[in-house]
Amino acid sequence: MPGVAASAASTTEKAAIVQQQAAAAPGSDWLHVQGNQIVDAAGNPVWLTGVNWFGFNASERVFHGLWSANITQVTKSMADRGINIVRVPISTQLLLEWKNGQATAPNVNTYANPELEGKNSLQIFEFWLGLCETYGIKVLLDVHSAEADNSGHVHPVWYKGSITPELYYQAWEWAATRWKNNDTVVAFDLKNEPHGTPNDTTRAKWDNSTDVDNWKYTAETAAKRILAINPEVLILVEGQEVYPREGKTWSSPNTNPDLSPNYYYNWWGGNLRGVKDYPINLGTNQDQLVYSPHDYGPLVYNQPWFDKPFDKTTLTNDVWRPNWLYLHENGTAPLLIGEWGGRLGQDARQDKWMTALRDLIVEHKLHQTFWVLNPNSGDTGGLLLDDWKTWDEQKYALLKPALWQYGGKFVSLDHQVPLGGTGSTTGISLGQRYSSGGGTGDTTAPTTPGQPAASDISGTGVTLTWAASTDNVGVTSYDVLRGSAVIATVSGTTYAVTGLTPSTAYSFTVRARDAAGNVSAASAARSVTTTAGGGGGTSQGCEAVYKTTSSWTGGFQGEVTVRNTGTSAGTRWTVSWTYPSGTTVASLWNGVLTTPAVTVRNADHNGALAAGASTTFGFIGSGPATTPAPITCTLS
Repeated sequence: MPGVAASAASTTEKAAIVQQQAAAAPGSDWLHVQGNQIVDAAGNPVWLTGVNWFGFNASERVFHGLWSANITQVTKSMADRGINIVRVPISTQLLLEWKNGQATAPNVNTYANPELEGKNSLQIFEFWLGLCETYGIKVLLDVHSAEADNSGHVHPVWYKGSITPELYYQAWEWAATRWKNNDTVVAFDLKNEPHGTPNDTTRAKWDNSTDVDNWKYTAETAAKRILAINPEVLILVEGQEVYPREGKTWSSPNTNPDLSPNYYYNWWGGNLRGVKDYPINLGTNQDQLVYSPHDYGPLVYNQPWFDKPFDKTTLTNDVWRPNWLYLHENGTAPLLIGEWGGRLGQDARQDKWMTALRDLIVEHKLHQTFWVLNPNSGDTGGLLLDDWKTWDEQKYALLKPALWQYGGKFVSLDHQVPLGGTGSTTGISLGQRYSSGGGTGDTTAPTTPGQPAASDISGTGVTLTWAASTDNVGVTSYDVLRGSAVIATVSGTTYAVTGLTPSTAYSFTVRARDAAGNVSAASAARSVTTTAGGGGGTSQGCEAVYKTTSSWTGGFQGEVTVRNTGTSAGTRWTVSWTYPSGTTVASLWNGVLTTPAVTVRNADHNGALAAGASTTFGFIGSGPATTPAPITCTLS
């Protein structure tokens, strides 16, 4: 058995665990959804903040680490440090084995884990559920792969080989039946990271069809079959990898897999753009639906948005909001970020990304399960070090603000059991959180902000200013909405909107947020009609640098870097050039193509440029690749 044996739990502690498990009250901790919040049966908001622990999904069919670590001690340490939910990856194959009475005894170190002596994989899992109940932890079960395979998550869909779509549904129905009276298992994540591109033979798509590879249809079907058995369990639906751009379909060619002009790309499971067009419909059980994107940093994969200067604002505007944050901001449904994390101290961009996403999670109280507890996760490392006992304190310090705390204590999702168990010095129960002087906490929304005033109206922009809201604790930010869509979240009471279309009417409102996640009513709307031209300000110094990044027969990819060479900030820019006959722009991103000959103005998120700052837009061209001259740039 590899590794060094850990000390086993004491006889006294194990006896107490058994006694507490027997006395635990069932059926009181189920959760459901109200708007973009998850709440308990009394309507109190809760915050699911936890971690992943993998192994049951793999060929070992049991938690990794039990070759040296003690299952009781690991579970207790998670609870003591504020983990109130654990996402457990598992395979459809293992669920079917359990369903068919084929559970086998996995290879665990019974010297380190005498409490597991003689138990098969299902018995070990249910023993661990009892530990979670003892220590106030809830469980999120995740079908990570079709087959019990350490690399099974690489397969893009939920069916493979002998694991058919129908067997996938039946596996979930068995799980729903098995634990329908056990409110320790509060949520099911239907499938980890559906993915694949249009070039792949097998891939997951999202539309309104009943095709076998349609993840939206599959998720609805699985959820309805589960909820027919247990209508109390939360259902988590992840996104997929790509989604067709406006005017394109799933039949459109994928002409550039790295940055396709026909598809929006994101992380596996992280693209939820399809919900806008085809939302999940669970009928009378819609209040059990949670969407669950995944997001990672450049050490996992160097996405295009990491190749240019970025911060929390640009990541929010360019990546998070269009792919999934809009669902939270518009009140469509709650979000639980099922995987995020990685190594620290190896890449400044990685650390910057992880801190930015942590801050977004805290700002919006997004639910999350950090990847991962296991130190043997090759591309991310874990919260535990290689001895499976010592915590990575630097990584834990980054995570800790995103764990639910109240009055200096970590909050359990169990109404009776404090996080950490009876006598815990670090945690409280959900019942204690909403009693004992805490009342129902801060549930008072800020007052409604003032109607925005409009100034500096031009053909492409307007500056909005509004009277501040008040709050019993304090306003933390304001959402700026154009129509029903959030276009920015700002800390002050003014915002310069860019990227508008000349001679067009728009309607803007604002709403306030406080630290507890309460959101005010929207302000009165301000209607604005942009002017006929694109002017409206003093031109600043501006430089545009054009380059061809790749080419092929009949086409090419290019990019233009726009830089403010002046000494004062600008709010909008325009770049123009002329191609020779036979060369045109076919599609463009991070800008708006206004005329085919070619004029490009800024997009909503990248019009404002401080002195010395720059931004980049890219495009696909048709015809011979050529470098145009002159190329002009204006900034105002």
